[in-house]
Amino acid sequence: MSEPSPTPPVRHGRLLRSGAALVVLLALAGYLAVQYLTGGTGEPLCTVVAGKDDGTSYEFTPEQAQNAAAISAVGTSRGLPERAVTIALATALQESALRNIQHGDRDSLGLFQQRPSQGWGTTKQIMDPIYAAGEFYDHLVKVPDYTQLPLTVAAQRVQRSGYPEAYAKHEPDATLLAAALTGRAAAALTCEGHAEKTVAGSPDSVRTALVRDFGRDVLQETAAAVSAAGSTASSTASPTPSPSPTGAGRTVTVPVGEETTTETGVRQRGWELAHWAVANSAALHIERVSYAGREWTAGRRDGEWRTSDDTDGSAAKESAAEVHIVTAQ
Repeated sequence: MSEPSPTPPVRHGRLLRSGAALVVLLALAGYLAVQYLTGGTGEPLCTVVAGKDDGTSYEFTPEQAQNAAAISAVGTSRGLPERAVTIALATALQESALRNIQHGDRDSLGLFQQRPSQGWGTTKQIMDPIYAAGEFYDHLVKVPDYTQLPLTVAAQRVQRSGYPEAYAKHEPDATLLAAALTGRAAAALTCEGHAEKTVAGSPDSVRTALVRDFGRDVLQETAAAVSAAGSTASSTASPTPSPSPTGAGRTVTVPVGEETTTETGVRQRGWELAHWAVANSAALHIERVSYAGREWTAGRRDGEWRTSDDTDGSAAKESAAEVHIVTAQ
């Protein structure tokens, strides 16, 4: 019996080339997966944690955080319950991964993959996160007893998706996000931020974004105070805030409001505004946010809220009435 002949050299060459091609394909697939999960931005991650110390958390990008904060702000500004915000966030997580995408099935667009051909609005309108969230809530509140329904059922009655059970898997993450973004969970949303402040922020941009997401009343008290101090700007005549007076600095002070009489309610509104600022910190170049004796600073790798130096608690009590947002310089 003759011994088998060795594999010809050309065979070895083909094997090497095939192996190299496989490695390249695997590397490319890994790169694309990372780009998808991070949004391709290379920006530091944001994290939301549970109010209880059970280790539950959810990580997402600054882009996703900004969109989630907008969805939540639209809901709370309409006086809707946290459950409505949870349903909206779970829906956007399924439909777009909280990204304002310009493509989808057929003519589906935006955070909720709404379709112009189905009467959801024009392409320009649907690509506006505030409009898109408002349209979702308009349809949600028409669902009888939506707060008592399973999340995936309530979402499906709005979306009428071909995959009606798909929303359920996002409920845990949406619940964490809603608790933080509505302010029920204090100091629960953090972002790593940028260690190097290469782009200056603008207090006016922060004010404009606040009005865009929450409505003009969010700055009504602040505008009135500025007017009383001698500003020539109108306090509430236009939904677009007027320029800051000379010497106003880099700090935007947002009143928590007095419409809620309980301390818990006041603080919840404060944490809603504080978390909104952190979620928008990358887009608006926000350097520091402080509320109720706690402070978040961009550039820290842990991104944690830290307790301010205060021995008798007076600073925490005083600062519970307003949120301070400091832009980068």
